[in-house]
Amino acid sequence: MSDTSGALVLFSGGQDSTVCLAWALSRFEHVETVGFDYGQKHAVELRARDEVRRNITARFPQWADRLGEDHMLEMRGFGAVAQSALTADRAIEMTEKGLPSTFVPGRNLVFFVYAAALADRRGLKTMIGGMCETDFSGYPDCRRDTLDAVQTALNLGMEQDFIIETPLMRLTKAETWGLAKSLGGEDLVDLVVRDSHTCYQGDREHFHDWGYGCETCPACELRAKGWNEWVAEGRPTLAA
Repeated sequence: MSDTSGALVLFSGGQDSTVCLAWALSRFEHVETVGFDYGQKHAVELRARDEVRRNITARFPQWADRLGEDHMLEMRGFGAVAQSALTADRAIEMTEKGLPSTFVPGRNLVFFVYAAALADRRGLKTMIGGMCETDFSGYPDCRRDTLDAVQTALNLGMEQDFIIETPLMRLTKAETWGLAKSLGGEDLVDLVVRDSHTCYQGDREHFHDWGYGCETCPACELRAKGWNEWVAEGRPTLAA
């Protein structure tokens, strides 16, 4: 990472992208966010985005001047083509390909194509995503090898020198909680717990120590498992 003047965070409103937003704000002079409406059933995450952004500026004044515009891109046509348990009335289960039915084929690839077009227009060289290879839900487009290939293709196809940063790539969910604490202390941990949304079922009624959620979908299971491991370790920080 050489250019710290500006970055674009792929921001869903979930735990991982919220931590990535804080990570970006601690490093870059100007940070913009982009969200994608691809027809996801848990669209409550799109509303969580506004709450997270609002409370980050209110609770972390040192970052307020760095947080720039938010962009929402409509991609419902893509979501209709790439049907999954996140976009259609379908059970959450393993498919015949050995992938979870929550996998939206090509989603992260398309996200970065759209984000790169926006970043090009906004003059932003770094794009930041919350993809994680160590503790993920079985999605092949979360792998660093995949994103390295995407970065190469975008730079070739757009005559650019984009950098795709994935600060959570090698972290477990427990370590992600630790990174949040190192970036913003208990205030940021509390914000992630209360304001971000990760549950695939869109459950904002049931509150747990680790946040809102149904407690049974893969996203909730990963989030709860990471939280419990982090608490059992004494809630340590992780070097940012």
